[in-house]
Amino acid sequence: MKVIISGGGTGGHIFPAVSIADELTKRVPHVEILFVGANNRMEMEKVPQAGYNIIGLPISGFERKLSLQNVKTMCNIVKSLHKARKIIKDFKPDIAVGVGGYASGPMLYAAQKHGIPTIIQEQNSYAGVTNKLLAKRVKKVCVAYDGMERFFNPQTIVFTGNPVRPAIQNMNCSVQESLDFFGLQAHVPTILIVGGSLGARTINHSVAANIQTIAKVGVQVIWQTGKTYYEEAKRIAQSYPNIKVFDFIKQMDYAYTAATIIISRAGAGTISELCIVGKPCVFVPSPNVTEDHQTKNAQALVAKQAAVMIPDSEAIQKLFDVTLALLNNTQKMNELAAQIKQLAIPNAAEKIVDEILKIVSK
Repeated sequence: MKVIISGGGTGGHIFPAVSIADELTKRVPHVEILFVGANNRMEMEKVPQAGYNIIGLPISGFERKLSLQNVKTMCNIVKSLHKARKIIKDFKPDIAVGVGGYASGPMLYAAQKHGIPTIIQEQNSYAGVTNKLLAKRVKKVCVAYDGMERFFNPQTIVFTGNPVRPAIQNMNCSVQESLDFFGLQAHVPTILIVGGSLGARTINHSVAANIQTIAKVGVQVIWQTGKTYYEEAKRIAQSYPNIKVFDFIKQMDYAYTAATIIISRAGAGTISELCIVGKPCVFVPSPNVTEDHQTKNAQALVAKQAAVMIPDSEAIQKLFDVTLALLNNTQKMNELAAQIKQLAIPNAAEKIVDEILKIVSK
């Protein structure tokens, strides 16, 4: 059995893709899996680290304003389609799986043109243009939110949830072990701040603008900045021993376990993890994503009283006032934790692989 898994760009796309590959490897003897990503994106590093082969396409996203870069992007789409067709001819997959991200469009389009069955894993509550176009010819669309028949043929929709990393799915570290890992104290509220695998400018600027307040109020902080902001954040926080700064945290199970409350972007993969974690969350959706889907992801949780949302434009002024007020409201914290935990969907990778195997067996 040969499977192409295509997409990436952020950890929110890559981690679910690797989870699907791991589940396939576990269940299908001698399965061959080939990843197809976008050149110069993080999947080209993270996928080989997970033990899988990957081929890059010369593709990127369009800029929102008119520019010469968009002409280059159009040329790269054409090149990517040619390369995708060659990959199909050389690898001869039994099925192609799209997980979102730049590469998944041309790769699944090429597979469909060659009669290869395709399946989409739509992570967000609001489907992007590419997936809506591809969905017209896919066998199945695996979704994680209610109401997706707005975008897809109801007969193709399967509710699977979003796969999460095994370390998060099966967290078994103790609170004390996790606090010790980060050099933190017991019985002191811990704020975990994560902006996604690439960092988040607004969240980082919000921390910097409020750092004196954070340092004075008797909390401790785990601050994942992303590589771009790490050096500046480390300099800003150097006088505050209760604020621990990291560019990227590999041991997120420790970070989630140590946290009393979590501040985060609202990518679909992150939300799926946080539902399993079951901690109170304050989401600051990124405004710089297609169709503003992070806001829609966060709103889906807010509507169920499962999270708090602060618009990106208001974060510097409001984020830490809201977060610190929540830490002083035990009843509200408990309600948020209970409600988000109810939205957890375990074993999503297994359910997606079930669909892949059904399609291939036909």
